[in-house]
Amino acid sequence: MKPLHVLVLASVAALAACSKPEPAAPPVRAVRTVTVAPQSAGGVQEYAGEVRARTESRLGFRVGGKIVRRDVDLGASVKVGQRLAQLDPQDLRLGQEAARAALSAAQVNHDQAAADFKRFKELRDQGFISSAELERRETALKAAAAQLEQARAQSSVQGNQAAYTALTADAKGVITAVEAEPGMVVAAGTPVLRLAHDGPRDVVFAVPEDKVALIRQLGEAPGRFSVTLWGEAGAPLPATIREVSAAADPVTRTFLVKADVGQAPVKLGQTATVRVALPQTAGVTKLPLTALKEEQGRSIVWVVDPQSMTVRAQPVQVAGADGNDAVIGAGLQPGQVVVTAGVHVLNAGQQVKFYVEPGAASAAAASAAAGAAQVSVK
Repeated sequence: MKPLHVLVLASVAALAACSKPEPAAPPVRAVRTVTVAPQSAGGVQEYAGEVRARTESRLGFRVGGKIVRRDVDLGASVKVGQRLAQLDPQDLRLGQEAARAALSAAQVNHDQAAADFKRFKELRDQGFISSAELERRETALKAAAAQLEQARAQSSVQGNQAAYTALTADAKGVITAVEAEPGMVVAAGTPVLRLAHDGPRDVVFAVPEDKVALIRQLGEAPGRFSVTLWGEAGAPLPATIREVSAAADPVTRTFLVKADVGQAPVKLGQTATVRVALPQTAGVTKLPLTALKEEQGRSIVWVVDPQSMTVRAQPVQVAGADGNDAVIGAGLQPGQVVVTAGVHVLNAGQQVKFYVEPGAASAAAASAAAGAAQVSVK
């Protein structure tokens, strides 16, 4: 039988083997940091835009009818007075002939009334008829003259209606859309073609509601706006703000802005980038975007305590962006040390150390070795 103390020692050893090991201490992480200091921020805002003509007309016939011919295609260059499309003119020509016949009848009626008035005036002068009879003849002549004027005007209207069956270009430009084809019956005013007039060009882009006031303000300052065409190498084109929409788009809730690029060599429909140079603001704090972390719906950064070399979370207010840097509106003081890399693997109170570049560490070791060698030589 084993002694009692042997059994007790065996039991203690078994309990020690079953107990959980002590958790390992969190590693001391090397972090990149930056010291907070006042800086100046300006930056550039970019918006996607599209090149459009200053004036773009949706052309349609001034009368209704059936389209029998379209003389131009999409992208065609047209001149002033060039025929673009044609309606069937048969019915309008018949109406024009009827108006001409009515004009001829009115002319004959007027001539007869004028001859009657002349004869009855001679008879009144000779005393064969009364003045009242002559007045009736004069009234008939005036009515015939009025009918003649009405028939002449109606004939002119019908002539114009017949001429309106040909859709012609009222300006030099380029066809940018075809909205009706031969065989379609269209009403008066229905858009058939879209014509972009030659002349100045605009780059149209949309801005959110909170940027409209800034765009209006910067639009009065020269040199704030420039346009770069996508897919083309070259210097940016200078631009000026010509128009800012007074109402937001009901779908996108954005405001349409037109930037004038004048007679620049751009193509209609070309995609462009509009760059807005923001004014410089002094005394702001900027941090790399990698220094920010989203936590519980707020933005935080990790601030290093130089005494204990631990980190703590510091809420900050982001006021905007300047290139790859975030502009901090509030939450930091000059002189604080902020972690700029690896923020998602840190915890509050964690021990850290400053990261040293491998090249810098080798250079420092070499410098120290050289100093020691000089001391030994002496």
